[in-house]
Amino acid sequence: MSIPDESEPVPDRVRALAGDATLEPVWRNNIGGVTFRATDADGIRFVKWGPRNAETSMRAEAERLRWAAPFTPVPRVRDEGRDAAHEWLVTEGIAGRSAVDPRWVAQPGRAVRALGRGLRALHEALPVEDCPFSWSVPDRVANAAVRGVRVPDDLRDAPPVDRLVVCHGDACAPNTLVGDDGEWTAHVDLGALGLADRWADIAVAALSTEWNYGPGWHGALLDAYGVAPDATRLAFYRSLWNAT
Repeated sequence: MSIPDESEPVPDRVRALAGDATLEPVWRNNIGGVTFRATDADGIRFVKWGPRNAETSMRAEAERLRWAAPFTPVPRVRDEGRDAAHEWLVTEGIAGRSAVDPRWVAQPGRAVRALGRGLRALHEALPVEDCPFSWSVPDRVANAAVRGVRVPDDLRDAPPVDRLVVCHGDACAPNTLVGDDGEWTAHVDLGALGLADRWADIAVAALSTEWNYGPGWHGALLDAYGVAPDATRLAFYRSLWNAT
């Protein structure tokens, strides 16, 4: 994942969705999708565009965003669609900058604190009993199989669930937004949101601190979340993430 430069070509579909708005590319994912910021007199919105893929879909993300919106700050969906090869999602702007914005990369202690506090708040806010989505280990293994990825046998049976929550599903640092005061403001990219052990998210969030801020931030992330280290679950869910 990376931040594209201003020369990023604008797909025809993105231009049509944005109308006369000024477009700025702000994020490129690992499968060639790009997110654009569209700005005009009506404000800011984001247009996510990319190739269709078997792992998740923007339709699935739209469904999850609509479900989560009454409970926690997430982008409001304005439009969603697809054609034979690509899909797109348009959402309203929401307060905060990505936790990997240069401002927060330069202040990793504050960023990691926001990540941990934000993830705990998300887990506390989303109602388990009402969630229609799953991110369980069997579902993740099955999804990997659809994509032709075979998960090792030792990653097919998870440790006993510590606490069942509605997980983000991709709790990497870029998907937490942080306000000017250093506190989390919202979460984005919820295409895999679903029920799972909270450690499935915590392990990914901890792992992402290495990618985005360097080594040594695991403890700060766990402290901000408010949980003692669980080496077994951290290792299992880290390995499962890498395998799938």
